[in-house]
Amino acid sequence: MEKENRLAILVTIAESGSEVAECERSLDELERLLDTAGGSVYARVIQVKERFDPRTCIGSGKVKELRDLCETGDCDLVIFDFELTPAQIRNIEDDIGLAVDVIDRSMLILDIFAQNAVSGEGKLQVQLAQLRYSAPRLIGKGTELSRQGGGIGSRGPGETKLETDRRHVREKIAGLEKRLEELEHNRSVMRAQRDRSGLPKIALVGYTNAGKSTLLNYLTEAGVLAENKLFATLDPTTRKMTLPQGESVLLTDTVGFIRKLPHHLVKAFKSTLDEVRYADILVIVADASDSEVEEQLEVTREVISELGGADKPVIYAYNKCDAAGGELGEVSENTVRISAKSGNGVDALVCMIERFVLESKRKCKLLIPYTEQGAVSALYNSYTVNSVDYKDSGIEVECVLDARGIGQYGKYIVE
Repeated sequence: MEKENRLAILVTIAESGSEVAECERSLDELERLLDTAGGSVYARVIQVKERFDPRTCIGSGKVKELRDLCETGDCDLVIFDFELTPAQIRNIEDDIGLAVDVIDRSMLILDIFAQNAVSGEGKLQVQLAQLRYSAPRLIGKGTELSRQGGGIGSRGPGETKLETDRRHVREKIAGLEKRLEELEHNRSVMRAQRDRSGLPKIALVGYTNAGKSTLLNYLTEAGVLAENKLFATLDPTTRKMTLPQGESVLLTDTVGFIRKLPHHLVKAFKSTLDEVRYADILVIVADASDSEVEEQLEVTREVISELGGADKPVIYAYNKCDAAGGELGEVSENTVRISAKSGNGVDALVCMIERFVLESKRKCKLLIPYTEQGAVSALYNSYTVNSVDYKDSGIEVECVLDARGIGQYGKYIVE
């Protein structure tokens, strides 16, 4: 991607003086997002304020300061670290009075997603999220919305023009939702096929740029794009991996998480993020070299909980330990330190995955009434069935079940 080198000013509000340090950390991340999008920071502005100004959020004095900074640094972009309403965007731009674009954190993330979407589904998901979020804000500016090469905050995955007529926008959203529903159905069919294979499903999850794709590539030679930038992966990739004792599993790379992940993005990427909900085991990959790794883990756990995966068995893989200067290969009950780039410590992670998989399975004998023979067919579709014997009392099935299967067929278990 060719860098645009747009100079930007980052803006946020600390509602009390004690929040300034947290604001600085959030702005550090916003700066990384901007760098990924192809821009660079000229200045940061933190307004310590009791409450948000309803018209411009930061008040007229700070807006004048923004104008002066834009003139001095020849900046044409101002990015707020929180969501702005359409009216606030228009008011701030009018008050600055220069050829300056005002966007917020969510619009910047959407721009990065637009750059990195590769698959047809990924592009549709980005387009839908942009329409749901950005269109009302940009419509308020009275600006024609070119969706090709428009620069940071206005980029899109292929649309040549976004109609300013709201009815057309609603129709476009409805059309995209219908196309995504069809793709989601196809994904559900593929997921059902994976379920029928009976192979345990392992999802690599975690903060963006933690090294999930690099780990998948090391374990499976998947050839997934792995770059040192935020949101390099938007489309999930699933590969089969054989464990040391011969057990096979399905390993899936997923889109990374981030602070203040916009709700509309979670909604637009629902079918992609559902990989977390349908996984049997989660491997949370964390960047051990990042000073905020524990805060990032907390964000990851919160998003997993929102997606319905809080009850899943979890393995923590602290990645980039070579860069962090720590010892590699340290293993606890569910934590391992690795370097996905060099492979150090990864064998210990694989052994831990195997232990989790084996512990989640057990041989069971079921007695299924003849009136519920459909359960036998379902077992064949999803699990390993060793034998079936038709007794007077019912159908006796010997099979291997995981924790989910035991929950589903527990009422039939006799041994």
